[in-house]
This record gives sequence, structure tokens and C-alpha cells, in this order.
Amino acid sequence: MEKTMGIILASASPRRRELLKLMGLDFTIRTASHDETMDPSAAPADEVARVSLLKAQAVCPACAEEDIIIAADTIVVCDSLVMGKPHSEQDAFSMLRRLSGRDHQVMTGLTVMQGKNAETVTVTTTLHFRDLSDEEIRAYIATGEPKDKAGAYAVQGLAAMFVVKLDGDYYNVMGLPVCTLATMLRKRGIRILGC
Repeated sequence: MEKTMGIILASASPRRRELLKLMGLDFTIRTASHDETMDPSAAPADEVARVSLLKAQAVCPACAEEDIIIAADTIVVCDSLVMGKPHSEQDAFSMLRRLSGRDHQVMTGLTVMQGKNAETVTVTTTLHFRDLSDEEIRAYIATGEPKDKAGAYAVQGLAAMFVVKLDGDYYNVMGLPVCTLATMLRKRGIRILGC
């Protein structure tokens, strides 16, 4: 009997789930605990890639050999400072104050794994925020949108009003670089748009 390959998303992120559905993929969600601690002395692009690989490896034992695992990790970097998800409203305020009126990078480490074969890349998008007032930052935090978002903002939400310029993959800022992922999946025989 021929085994059927499944696509596994190693993430509970509703945004990543939404983007895979947008690509027309059938997939299953599996998550496993893993250490997301990053080495502050290492390059952020290398560390976010390493964490995405760890996420894929963590769910691998629960998957079939032929399954394709997709894992991603997203960070915001400003002045070499890595910003993950805010731990408090004050933390969110500090992040948004730092991003105000400046350029920053959103980096997503993306891993596609099948059996022991893994391909990992980091995709970077640069954004420029307009100047934000303290009142505006507090009002944005009060919406609850910054919670659970790297850099304390959601570009697909109200924070779209802060972005003056974006250079790179928009969907990368949402947490999943769709163009890069489609290329990686096609190399493994996954049909996108029916081809």
C-alpha cells in the first residue's frame, strides 16, 4: 500500500494557518515544546533560523517519514536588538517607542523538513514606521492587538497605519514568507495553484 504524504504545520499561529489556507494547502497542525531561547551573541538571522529548525525537529517524531513539516519563527530587529513577543503592556510600549520613526527588520526563520532532510532559510523584510506619539502607542496597546506579536504589532491590523514603507515580503511580516515557502514546497513535489 502506498503511503500518502501529509503537510504538517509546526505552529499554533492563527496567521500562519490562515496563510497556508490562502496557498490552497491541506495540512495538519502539530506543536511540541522546544527551547526558543536565542543566543544574544549570535547573529539574529542565524538564531531565528536555528529556532525554526528546532520547531520542525520537535514535531518530527510524531510525523511519518514522508510527511513535510513546515516550521517558522519570527522576530523584529531594531538597532541589533531582538524583539520577540511583549511580556507586558510596558514591554509593548518600549518596543513601539523604539520602532517609532525608524527602520527595522522583520526576520522569519523558515524550515521545510521531510524525514531527516531539512532546508532552512531566513527571510528579511525592512519596514519604516512614522513617528508615533505616546498617546497613540497607548491607544494601540489598549486594543490588545500587540499581545502575542513579535515587535508588539500586527501589520495586517491597526498597525498598518504606522507603516510608511515596506521593502520585502509583506507576508513575512505576518510570520510566513509565502513566496519563499511556495518555492521550497515545489522543490519537494507539492503542487501550488494546481501545478
